[in-house]
Amino acid sequence: MHLFIIPLFVMILAQAIKLAQEAYHGTFAWSHINNYGGMPSSHAAFATSLVVVLAYFEGVDSPAFAVALILLIVIMRDATGYRWQLGIHGSILNRLIKELPDDREYRFPVLSDRLGHTPLEVAVGGIVGIAASLAIISIYF
Repeated sequence: MHLFIIPLFVMILAQAIKLAQEAYHGTFAWSHINNYGGMPSSHAAFATSLVVVLAYFEGVDSPAFAVALILLIVIMRDATGYRWQLGIHGSILNRLIKELPDDREYRFPVLSDRLGHTPLEVAVGGIVGIAASLAIISIYF
């Protein structure tokens, strides 16, 4: 059960850090609780935590560790690549829609421009994942 609980806790911690940072900067909104993007990446923290937990409890030569490591690489690449580009596209499309006449603008939804992460946000998410997982393991195991 700890293979699931620790990464889940780390993901919630990373999301809480992100929301606290937004509150500090005055950009907090309840709608951001389940949003993508921001510092740190909770996806990276979650996946990194899973890799750390599997390395500790199963060993680095286990098949589960290998699968988790591959998924971590895919998640981090996706967050900084594809989803980041989707956010840029959303931002550009929102600006173009704003230039439409008012009677046509309302037909289009506002697209999210907060979908991906910068490499720094993903790296910090990974650091949070490693540090929090090791702290939990050292305290409870």
